[in-house]
Amino acid sequence: MSVNKVILIGNAGRDPEVRYLDNHVCMATLSLATTERGFVAQNGTQVPDRTEWHNLVFWRGLAETVEKYVHKGDKLFIEGSLRNRSYDDQNGVKRYVTEIFVDNLEMLTPRNQPRQESVQGTQPQSVQPAAQPQPEPVVQPEAGNPKIPF
Repeated sequence: MSVNKVILIGNAGRDPEVRYLDNHVCMATLSLATTERGFVAQNGTQVPDRTEWHNLVFWRGLAETVEKYVHKGDKLFIEGSLRNRSYDDQNGVKRYVTEIFVDNLEMLTPRNQPRQESVQGTQPQSVQPAAQPQPEPVVQPEAGNPKIPF
């Protein structure tokens, strides 16, 4: 028996890069930063923050969700598995990459306040208020069902 499971909570380092493959399958990539906070040791030594960067890969519906709702700086909870691959760069040097293929995503950045402000600021436009509740049913179905106008 073996287990390949990764659980991370961190912040998106950039907006997702999204591609649609020839067979119309959506793929998104994103970097995620996790930070261990620094501290001062008992002897007075200052230990700085330590940030690790992780390469995330999303497929199909999850990639489409990431494309629509995830932005740089958003706090995310992800579950997935590690995958390693190698390639030859432009100079012929073999490079190795470790990626996390994401199976589950939860957005931890609160969306209620920014969304309410943007909806109030754009009330004359009837298109945006109808489109705004969609992130909650997709990412957090239990919280968003009562707000769906359909």
